Order: sequence, then C-alpha cells, then structure tokens
Amino acid sequence: MVVDERLRAEAARQPYPLLFVTISGAHLYGFPSPDSDYDLRGCHILPVDEVIRLDPGRETIEVSEVRDGLEIDLVTHDVRKFFGLLLKKNGYVLEQLYSPLVVQTTPAHEELQATARQCITRHHSHHYFGFAETQWRLFEKEQPRRVKPLLYVYRVLLTGIHLMRTGEIEANLRRLNDIFRLAYLDDLIARKLAGPEQTRLEEADLPFYRQEYERLRGDLEEARRSSTLPEAPSGKAALDDLLVRLRLREQ
Repeated sequence: MVVDERLRAEAARQPYPLLFVTISGAHLYGFPSPDSDYDLRGCHILPVDEVIRLDPGRETIEVSEVRDGLEIDLVTHDVRKFFGLLLKKNGYVLEQLYSPLVVQTTPAHEELQATARQCITRHHSHHYFGFAETQWRLFEKEQPRRVKPLLYVYRVLLTGIHLMRTGEIEANLRRLNDIFRLAYLDDLIARKLAGPEQTRLEEADLPFYRQEYERLRGDLEEARRSSTLPEAPSGKAALDDLLVRLRLREQ
C-alpha cells in the first residue's frame, strides 16, 4: 500500500516525537470501503520535564478531523503507557505495532517489535474471545444486519487462532483466508467493498453465520489449549531499558 502523503503530514503535525505511526482499522483488516476513514495508531515520547511533574502530561493524544478531504482518526499513547499495554493481554497494541501499513517509523520501532515478541502469551486469546463476543452481540442486535460487523467477528477469531498457533500477528482477513480458505469470507469481503447497497444480509443466512461463529470460537479455544506460547510475558526488563533510553534521549 502506498501511504497517502496527507497521512504523513498529519503525523508530522504531532506535538511530540513519534516512535511509530501505523494504519489500523479496515485498511489493515483488508476490507476498507471507498469512504472509510484512516485509523492512525502509534506511540509518542513525552519529554522528561513533563513526566516528572504531578500532572504526567498527555499520555494519550486523540485527533479526529478531515484534512484535504481525507477523514483521519489518530490516537497515540506515550511510550510508558504503550509499553504497559504490551505487558497485558492487549491485542490492539500488538496489531498496531506490527501493522505493515507504516506511516512513520524509527530504529526504536524495529527494536520494540523484536522486544514485544517476548510479551505475547497464550492469554492474548482472551482479548480475541472478548472482542469477537462483543462484535457478535452487536451483529445480532442490528437491524438490518450488515456485512461489516460480521467481518469483524471472523477477522478477530482468525487473528486469534493464527496467533495461538504461530505466535505471529496477522490482522488482514484476506491473508488470513489464504490460510483458512473459508469460501464465504471472499463473498462477504466482496460485498463490503462493493458499497452500502450490497452489505445487507438475508435473515435466512443467519443460522449458518452463527454456526461458523461458534465453530471458530471452538477452534480458538483448542488453539489456546494446545498453544506453545508462554503463560506470562518475559519482556518487562527489555521494555524498561528501552523506555529509559528513549526518555533520556528526549531531555
């Protein structure tokens, strides 16, 4: 994917040095609509003279705006907060960190990617169970039912299964389906890309989609049970060392 220069310009406007900024959301997942906004996610570095105060500074920065016709939703966390999230079972930050759609990067970004591998555990499966369940409930309540939330359900479950089996983050549903080969996903993605008029689902198809949801949940549970991933992260010391070096660099 060629990164739009308007996205790079938005990253350049941010008030603090950036460790990285990547693209998340529908563009990362492989099914953006023509009018999809750009979800930018990243990590910034607060200077020492801000973090030592009683008020710790802007730990999270959020920007939602339209720039030259491009709708942008940007969220970045300070390195300390981001590193703390990596030590928890948080799949969102892993997907942001390893997104191949890179708007801005640094040598420390590559170092963080290497270190974060020590933070991936079998308990990340709980993140994907929870996210899938939330999306499925939204899908069931919606009238009329649309393709988008259903794609989110299956994307999350396949990402979780793949992570438990391989230890690798893959958030793109198209690439995941090259592995899982679920024929109905290609049809759902095509309908999502075709535009709003093609995204409504027939009620008669719901039993099949519910069956697939339950089956994939079972596959994720089995992948968790048989996973060789560790029980707990081991990267805390390496993250702490990187955090100190980054802080001192910004004095």
